[in-house]
Amino acid sequence: MNIALELIKVVVPASVVLYAVYLMVRAFIQREIELKKLEVRSRSIETILPSRLQAYERMTLFLERISPQNLLIRLTNPAFSAKDFQKVLLDEIRNEYNHNASQQVYMSEDVWSKIRNAKEDLIMLINEASGAMMPDAKSIDLSKKIFELAMEKKVDLISLALTELKKEIQQIF
Repeated sequence: MNIALELIKVVVPASVVLYAVYLMVRAFIQREIELKKLEVRSRSIETILPSRLQAYERMTLFLERISPQNLLIRLTNPAFSAKDFQKVLLDEIRNEYNHNASQQVYMSEDVWSKIRNAKEDLIMLINEASGAMMPDAKSIDLSKKIFELAMEKKVDLISLALTELKKEIQQIF
């Protein structure tokens, strides 16, 4: 019994010390892991932030380029028939969109959805205006009709998408 008591006197304090050392080492390792995570995250932010800002710039430019006032002025050609001009407008919008589709990975799903909706709304507006044209109509007639229909809209989805895009950029900073 005397040996068991001596053994307990040695084992219990050693166990307490060992457990304390275990807790300290565990806390130290967890702190080091957290510091490494923060370091990796800050490096990734430094890398991704310029790409993300560029994506926002590109999508802002996309929305500006497809706004009816800019799109029609840039692409109007009096030699085009209304049908030819409709095709040119739709091709330009789709090409711009396809060129910038990869930018969606840098923005929220809500903002990307608003951008996509703005594009689709403009395509529908152009198709609606084209459907109201006579077969011999010229590009200028289609332009006027598109402007008329755009002015009649209560909500400008391109402006709404631009506003949401700017809000998201401001949230980053």
